[in-house]
Parts: sequence; structure tokens; C-alpha cells
Amino acid sequence: MTARSIAMTIDQVAVRFGGLVAISDMSFTVGEGEIVSLIGPNGAGKTTAFNVMTGFLTPSAGRVTYRDTALAGLKPHQIADLGLIRTFQRTSVFPNDTVHDNLLIGLHRQGRVRLIDAILGLPGARVSERRLRQRAGELLEWVGLERRAHDAAGSLSYGEQRLVGVALALAAEPSMLLLDEPVSGMNASETHRFVELIRSIRDRGITILLVEHDMPMVMTVSDRIVVLNYGRIIAEGTPDVIRNDPAVIEAYLGHGAGRA
Repeated sequence: MTARSIAMTIDQVAVRFGGLVAISDMSFTVGEGEIVSLIGPNGAGKTTAFNVMTGFLTPSAGRVTYRDTALAGLKPHQIADLGLIRTFQRTSVFPNDTVHDNLLIGLHRQGRVRLIDAILGLPGARVSERRLRQRAGELLEWVGLERRAHDAAGSLSYGEQRLVGVALALAAEPSMLLLDEPVSGMNASETHRFVELIRSIRDRGITILLVEHDMPMVMTVSDRIVVLNYGRIIAEGTPDVIRNDPAVIEAYLGHGAGRA
């Protein structure tokens, strides 16, 4: 991988909470247009790593660089402005509003149209509002929720609500998307469709870094996998390499589970 093709560099990052070491000497890169998964047993430090990359947590040592911009000292919204957008494990929708309106609210929050201007019906706002409605519809079609557009968001399954969160993240027009356990709560059919969605996101030029517990899904969708255990990287490589790595097998057996 050449320097030009690298989207993100994590260089010797460490995170300590008092005497507890959550991450130690973590170094890896994510290439432009790659789908990279960060996995490991529970408590390995995966979400902590995401929080460092997105400005929610300051590392004790090391640095994270995104497209040649050092992220140290930047607030989460400043990192998002660079095109680095994340989802969260918890879903949050307005249950009594339609799915379509949930997307509109998210688009307004991102500053595309001031909500008060839309309420007052100002001419420029009316034009922008039509564009936002069209964009919301496009996003729902992209994530496969177009048939639920006019249903109350509270009527969606947990997996479908996760898709609303992904649609909102895509509305921010990311250049790199960090997905934190996106298929949690999804059934097998929903997970299969989500794999296709991830591929379609990458096909539009968006780099993806993924934390996920569903190992078959990770092995199916990833170009490369980075494995953490007790805050340290113990393996990195293609799915075939990781699947047969003795250190990875031992780490999961030692935690009594076959899930990241």
C-alpha cells in the first residue's frame, strides 16, 4: 500500500485510565476504498479505539492521522467535517415520526436547511426543503427502507432502526465511515442485505472501518482484519489468514466465545 492510498494511520496509540491500560501501542493503517474490520474478544478495546479515532477520547500516547491531517486536539464535529463519520451501538429515533421525517430531522440538524426557515416557508427554504425530501428518499432507498418511509419509526424492528442510523451517517456524505456493531440485533436475512449495503457504500468510494461481533459477516465482507486482545494487536491480515491464525483462535477460546 503506497502512502498516497492510505486514508487513516493509527500510530502507536495508547489509552490509559489510571492504572488500567485499555489500548497499548496500537498501529495499523486503513487504505482508501478498503473495508477493514477491527475485531477481538469482549473488552479488547475496539470501541475505545473508535472513540479515539473520532475525537470522543484523547489518547494517552500516539497519534491518529486522517488524509494527512493529525486528529489530535480536534473535537468530534471537526473530525466529522473532515469526512470521518461514525455510527453508534445504540439506536436513537423519534418513534412517533415517520421514517422519512426522521431522515429530514437529521438533515436539518446537519445544517442543510434551517428548520425555522422551513417552518416559516421562506422561498429559498422551500426549494431546499424539496431537495432534502428527495435526498431523504434516496437515502432510504439506498439502505433498503423505502417501503417503510411513511411508517412510524417506532414500528421498525431493531435491525431496521440500525439502518436509519446508517442512512443518517450517509447523509453527512462521509469519505470514511466507521460502523460500530451495525448488524447487532439483525436476523440472518437482514445481515445478508447489510453485507450488500456495505459493498455498495464502498463501491461509491467510501472507505469503511467496521467493529462487529458477527464473525461470519466479518469474514465475508472484509478486505483486511485487525485483531485486538487486551488492548494489543495480535494479528492482521486477510480473512483467510485471520481465520487460521493460532493467536486469534487462542484469544477467542481463552474468552470462552467465538465472537469478537
